Amino acid sequence: MRLPTWISAHLAALRALAVFTVVLGIAYPLLITAVAQLPGLKANAHGSIVERDGRPVGSTLLGQAFDGHPGYFRSRPSAAGAGYDPTATSASNLGPESVVDTLGDPALDPDSTDGDGGKRSLLTQVCTRSKEVGEREGVDGSRPFCTSGGLGAVLAVFRAEGLNGPITRVVSLNETATRYDAAAKAPRKDEGVRPFLDTYQGVRVELAVFGEDYSKGVVTPVRGAAPDKPAVPADAVTASGSGLDPDITPEYAKLQLARVAKARDTDPATLAKLVDEHTTGRALGFIGEPAVNVLELNLALDQRYP
Repeated sequence: MRLPTWISAHLAALRALAVFTVVLGIAYPLLITAVAQLPGLKANAHGSIVERDGRPVGSTLLGQAFDGHPGYFRSRPSAAGAGYDPTATSASNLGPESVVDTLGDPALDPDSTDGDGGKRSLLTQVCTRSKEVGEREGVDGSRPFCTSGGLGAVLAVFRAEGLNGPITRVVSLNETATRYDAAAKAPRKDEGVRPFLDTYQGVRVELAVFGEDYSKGVVTPVRGAAPDKPAVPADAVTASGSGLDPDITPEYAKLQLARVAKARDTDPATLAKLVDEHTTGRALGFIGEPAVNVLELNLALDQRYP
């Protein structure tokens, strides 16, 4: 007896489901698991966990912060959660056009749970980090298009005829004098704050004010007098796409030599050799860039110069 068409179609679908479940749901995962146990692949398959004294201290594939002691090399910044959070791996999703900050409400506490609504642009994040790294490592942390205070040097330039005509007003978009006073729990204006430029093409520069609309001004970044090649390398001021990058460039590692050597009671030249030992070259000689694994370098520091 011939089965109805609809029953035959359902039976064929069930057979296909059973076959693909066995092949793709059982056989394929078991095959991949077996291949992952081969020498040279097993460590990566198990997370490349590094142990010291019988306990795990990290993974060579996942970055972590080393901010608690001056005797450690620092990792690059991270945008994953609060920093290097494997459950929140992500980038900041900010691009080169992110140059204007969202000013926080000076009537709200920026350190509260809800914050003050402010948001820093990518440019200001880079400028702030560069200034902090420069101060920590004892080098010039200035960068093009950054103020000396570590903010994006960006103006809103207003003209009499929109995009043309004489300049009528100039505002420093990322600088403001009004901030939240934690003691008074109210806004406070600091009369001593001045914009990074006194004048722009003969017009006095104003500080930005929360709530004002500057959208009709032409956004104008100001390069400033910083060197073309900053002393602080790019990976010291930008987060990776995953937020979990375990490596830094040899340039950033060598920038930290003096600080780490002082804390470890040794000399920078000696530590430079250690950095060279932990620098990996380009894959196949041409893919990627040389890199230094921060966890492995810091573990070697603890062994040789505790």
